[in-house]
Parts: sequence; structure tokens; C-alpha cells
Amino acid sequence: MLASKRVVVFGIALTLGMVLSAGLSNVSAQASDPRLGMWKLNVEKSKYNPPPPPQQQTMKVEGAPDGEKVTTEGVSGTGTATKTEYTAKFDGKDYPLMGSQNADKVVLKKVDARVTERLYKKGDTLMLTFVQTISADGKTMNTTIKGKNAQGQDVDHAQVWDKQ
Repeated sequence: MLASKRVVVFGIALTLGMVLSAGLSNVSAQASDPRLGMWKLNVEKSKYNPPPPPQQQTMKVEGAPDGEKVTTEGVSGTGTATKTEYTAKFDGKDYPLMGSQNADKVVLKKVDARVTERLYKKGDTLMLTFVQTISADGKTMNTTIKGKNAQGQDVDHAQVWDKQ
């Protein structure tokens, strides 16, 4: 009887250890990803062509299996509240994008630990290409955005984001 209790206790301890280990490795992986966290657009340091720039914007980047969940909220240059969100993997496939007037799909590619590429598509048409580069210290993210907006205008933006 005592031996069977030891086996049960050992089994429970082993299971708990495996669950905690898996959870800690996930937290560790997320903690080491410099993209994760809350970012605020530095409007003064950013350049928008065509104008106007947004009045304000924040971006929350969360880890998701093999990808990310991103929510942006802000106020457009004309004073309208904005919100976009998606959850996508870094596998080059289309995923739904909600809230954007420019696109309805997003495609993610990871170039390296600090550089990602995000494509916005409307149907099967590529609209915008975002290249995001995190600084070596992890405190700044520079994003270039090129392509066409929903009005057909050429877009050439250079955004600067500060980690919060």
C-alpha cells in the first residue's frame, strides 16, 4: 500500500513538474521576444506621406502559438477613433485582419529576432508592406510602410514606436 502511494505521489509530482516547465519555457520565450509588450507611436519622430499622421496610436503585441496577436488603438489624423486587430502565425499565410480600411488580411514573416515583415492585403491584392525593426536595446521599433492606401494613394510612412 505504501509503495502504491509513493507511485501516485511521484506521478503527481512528475506531472506538475512537466506542466510548470512547459509554462516557464513559454514565458521565457515570450520574455526574450523584444516585440512583445505595449508600444506607443512617437508622432513627432514619425513621417507620413500622405499626411496627416494619427493624433495618437498604441500597439499591444502579445505572443500567440508560432505568431503574434496585435491590437492597435488610436485617433486618426482627422479625429476618428481607430482599432485594428489580428492573430497570425509567422508562416506566410493569410489571416483575417479586423478594423482596417486598407486591408482585410495580414501575412507575417519573421526575418530574424528583431525584424519582421507584415503584409496587408485586400482580397488577393497586396496593399501595404510593413517592415518592423526593433532596436538593439529593445526600447524602439522603427516601421516602414510602403504601398497603396484604400484611396489608391502611394504610401511611404516611417513610424517610430517607443516601448512602454
